[in-house]
Amino acid sequence: MYQVCHKRENGHEDSIWSVAWARSEKDNTENIITGGVDDLVKSWNWRDDFLEYKSELKGHQLGIVSVTINSAGTVAASSSLDSTIKLWDLDSSKQIKSIDAGPVDCWSVAFSPDGQYIGSGSHSGKINLFGIESGKLEQTLDTRGKFVMSIAYSPDGHFIACGGIDGIVCIFDLATGKLLHTLEGHAMPIRSLTFSPDSQLLTTCSDDKSIKIYDVQHANLIGTLSGHGSYVLCVDFCPDNTHFATSSSDRKVKVWDAGMRKAVHTFTDHSDQVWGVAYNDNGSKLVSVSDDKQVIVYECPI
Repeated sequence: MYQVCHKRENGHEDSIWSVAWARSEKDNTENIITGGVDDLVKSWNWRDDFLEYKSELKGHQLGIVSVTINSAGTVAASSSLDSTIKLWDLDSSKQIKSIDAGPVDCWSVAFSPDGQYIGSGSHSGKINLFGIESGKLEQTLDTRGKFVMSIAYSPDGHFIACGGIDGIVCIFDLATGKLLHTLEGHAMPIRSLTFSPDSQLLTTCSDDKSIKIYDVQHANLIGTLSGHGSYVLCVDFCPDNTHFATSSSDRKVKVWDAGMRKAVHTFTDHSDQVWGVAYNDNGSKLVSVSDDKQVIVYECPI
């Protein structure tokens, strides 16, 4: 049954813009990271159906626009309006590294599946790939387009996709660095995109209120889904390879069936726009964050 499992009021002192959830390979701890307009990254543990506050990860000077956790569940990354990307050890809650991404030049961040790189979208229409060890810019992929708002690696490590402020989706081959596909999918900015766990599908969401599903290999549009009443701000694919979740400015979180291409549940528990949504490692839980400062965890049937 779809239901609210846990609510945390005032998770941050201001709007919460991003969230990530991953299980640590080291000790099986379920780590949740949130990033807020209050310049803070917060670390939480999900334990016995309760969201346990762990620590504040301090160091950013301005609001946090994106957070992510590596596939091993041990290192988090955050990007901020202060133009830095910071890496954090989730065990010790200590900062490992701070990467200067250049003036106003980082937005969405994502770890490569092997954990060696952190990718970031930029205002210049490029994807910047920074080495985790070196902390330096090691590769640039040029969309020849506008501001890259969202990026995602395919779980198999073959592709990186990005969504632009102009509604264009670009898919790159990581081995060659070549631009494989340019998809003129949306009429407005693409806030978020995600690959399915088997790397076969790419799901995008936009300010045009729609969600699109593409076949990655052939770059075909499989379906356009509507149902949100305003900007769709975030999308995350469920580990079951069947469902995905979206969050929107309409204050709702929706769970969709990718095969049937329809919404199977709508959560209406936030009182303001919902910026981020993320599944746990088996898809049985979902977390969302919002301008209402709440962190809400939901039960999802699998």
